[in-house]
Amino acid sequence: MARTAVVGAQGRLIEVGPEVEVRVPVAAPVGEEKIFRSYDPDQVLLMSPVLSEWVPEGDLAHFVSDLVEGELDLSAVYASYESERGFPPYDPRLMVKLLVYGYANGVCSSRALERLTHRDVAVRMLCAGQHPDYRSIARFRARHLEALAELFVQALRLCAEAGLVKLGRLALDGTKLRANASRHKAMSHARMAKAEAELEAEIAELRARARALLAEAAATDAAEDELYGADRRGDELPAELARRESRLERLREAKEALEAEAREREQRRRSELEAEGKTPRAPRDGRDPFAPKSTDQRQLHRSRVEGHEDLRRVVSPVL
Repeated sequence: MARTAVVGAQGRLIEVGPEVEVRVPVAAPVGEEKIFRSYDPDQVLLMSPVLSEWVPEGDLAHFVSDLVEGELDLSAVYASYESERGFPPYDPRLMVKLLVYGYANGVCSSRALERLTHRDVAVRMLCAGQHPDYRSIARFRARHLEALAELFVQALRLCAEAGLVKLGRLALDGTKLRANASRHKAMSHARMAKAEAELEAEIAELRARARALLAEAAATDAAEDELYGADRRGDELPAELARRESRLERLREAKEALEAEAREREQRRRSELEAEGKTPRAPRDGRDPFAPKSTDQRQLHRSRVEGHEDLRRVVSPVL
C-alpha cells in the first residue's frame, strides 16, 4: 500500500503509514441457523376471519354463547329499553355473555373485562369484535341488577340440569335442582310439597349467590375507582411510552443506561481487586462481565395515582 505525506504543525512533511480498514465482525442473531415456523406479526389477513373459529370447540365461551342465545330469557332486560334515546346501547346479549363468561372465570372488575375484549380471543368472539368500556359495563350491571341476578339463577339451574359440576369457576356440585317436578308422576301430594319447598330453597340459595357475585363486582369497581380515579382504567401507559417511536427510543435509552452502569460496576470491581493484588476472574456462567445482569432493572416511569405508586421498569437484557 502507498504511504501518504502530510504537513505537520511546523510545516514539515511527515510520512505516515498506509490507512488500514478495520472490519468489525457482526455477530449473527442467536438461533439464526435454525429453521422455525413462519412468523409474521404484521401479516395481513386476506380473508375476513370468523371469530368463532378462533376458539376451539368445547370451550366455555361457546357454551356461554349458546346459553345466552338459546336458553336464557332476556325479556326483562329488553323491556327497559322501550323509550331509549341517544346513542344506541350495546346489545344486551353481548353484555350478558361478557358478564357471565367473565364472572364464571373469576373476573369481576369492569376494567379487567374491558381489557379482555381487546386481549382475549374468546371474549372478542363473544363480543363480536366490539369493545364496551368499563363505564358501560358497570352501568349495565347497575341498571339491570335484579334482572341479571335472575339470569344468573337461570344459567346455574340450566347448568345443573345439564349435569355440569361447575360453570367455569362457579361450582355447582352442591346443587341438586329438579325444575320439572312432573317427571315424578307417582309423587304424593306431601312428597310434591316437600320437593317444591326444597326447590325453592335451592333457588333462593342460587339467587343469594348471584347477588353476592354482582355485589362483589360492584365493590371491585368502587375500589378501583378510588385507586385509579373514576375516569382512568389504571393501565394507561405514560405519554412518553404510548407512541411506538417514543417508546422504542425510551427503551433504547434505558438499555444504554443499563449497559453503562454494568461497565462502570465491572470496572470498579476490577480496580478494587487489582488494588488488593488479586486477578479478576470471568463469571462462571460465561456471561460478559461488562454486560448487564438479567436481574438489572431501569426505571422507565414513575407516577402516583391517588396515592398509588406506579413503577414501570425495563429488565435487562431482553429489550
